[in-house]
Amino acid sequence: MARKTRLTRFALSAAVVAAGGLLAGCASDDTSLTYQTDYSNHRPLKVVGYPSAGSLETVQKAVWRLADGDTDGLAALAVDDKQADATARNWVKTFGAAAKDDVTADFYDEGSVRQVVVLYFAGSGQIKEIEARIGEDDTWGLTLAEPDPAEAKAKPTWAPPKPGGSGSRTSGTPSEN
Repeated sequence: MARKTRLTRFALSAAVVAAGGLLAGCASDDTSLTYQTDYSNHRPLKVVGYPSAGSLETVQKAVWRLADGDTDGLAALAVDDKQADATARNWVKTFGAAAKDDVTADFYDEGSVRQVVVLYFAGSGQIKEIEARIGEDDTWGLTLAEPDPAEAKAKPTWAPPKPGGSGSRTSGTPSEN
């Protein structure tokens, strides 16, 4: 009887260790958990065009940082930090309140290394052109080079008044098409 009890305990212990190993293998890393939490705490981004996985995630994070008023988080998305802090402050001041409402991102170009994106803020009617691209560290980020508040809030002259109005371009730059 004692031998049977020891075997049962051993089997139970082995099962617990195996289950713990499986659960540890399924656990999310911090980045994934942060993204999932951000996703569930914000309005979904409406998308037009053909983003890459990297450009889509970067633009989504940018809209979340705008909505949260998180200038440091937005500046952290910069591919070059020379003017990132000032630009992030300008963008949050200009578009932060509007980013809490519905936002549509219209993705242009093919997106393997860079994509021009036009953000349409439904509640305010504001329109903002941004650029997502791969930086020197081979990760996606944003070009944050608008330290002048007037430049930061300027509406793009080439963009259609509504998302998808001219269709996403697959070649050339938005100003060329």
